[in-house]
Amino acid sequence: MAEKAARRHANQHCRTITAEEMETAANYDAWYQTPRGHWIGDREFRLLWNMIQPKTGEALLDVGCGSGYFSQRFSDHGIGVIGVDIDDEMVAYARKKHSNLRCLAGSALALPFHDKAFDHVAAVASLCFIDCPQCALAEMWRVSRKTVTLGLLNRHSLLFREKSGRGGYAGARWDTVGEIRRKWLLGLFPEPAGINIRFAIFFHQGGSLARWMERLLPSRLPWGSFLAVTLRK
Repeated sequence: MAEKAARRHANQHCRTITAEEMETAANYDAWYQTPRGHWIGDREFRLLWNMIQPKTGEALLDVGCGSGYFSQRFSDHGIGVIGVDIDDEMVAYARKKHSNLRCLAGSALALPFHDKAFDHVAAVASLCFIDCPQCALAEMWRVSRKTVTLGLLNRHSLLFREKSGRGGYAGARWDTVGEIRRKWLLGLFPEPAGINIRFAIFFHQGGSLARWMERLLPSRLPWGSFLAVTLRK
């Protein structure tokens, strides 16, 4: 039922994607194939996977799936994944590249699924570009049965000092744990039974020394550029 509703919603938003737009999406995705991008993507995914701890065969919704990089990583580990994104260009690219995934057009502020449609819901960096992240979180909480996990940009990090407002980070919001606790969790029903907060990518340059240091630093240290939050029902 949820899948049929999602497909109807996606069809309402379909449009023809130009070759130039498809190339832009491909260039975005290609970053994960660079040595630095591969290392960062892998570190972030492994942290998220360990926090969610999904079981084989469970279902996960990837909100703001973009090119489908994290959707595919989750799927490769034995869980069913549906990706949703408001950007038609990214949805078209994700569908073309990841033929095994269901990627749909839709807004994080009005997810086209019924309550508790998925075991787990995740949003990796996508909420950083939403003006009302607590509204999106409420929607994600609504359609989840077990967990909601967020991957965010940490304001208390070296990356913020160097990249805030520049390049691909232009227009992105940088969050703090305090703000999430004070503002984002208000109004969630039922209240989260548990919250787990971890960090990764402490030295974003990704050189050999940074990678060595990353393995030594505990994920509880609050200075990593990647801020991961898991809420459990």
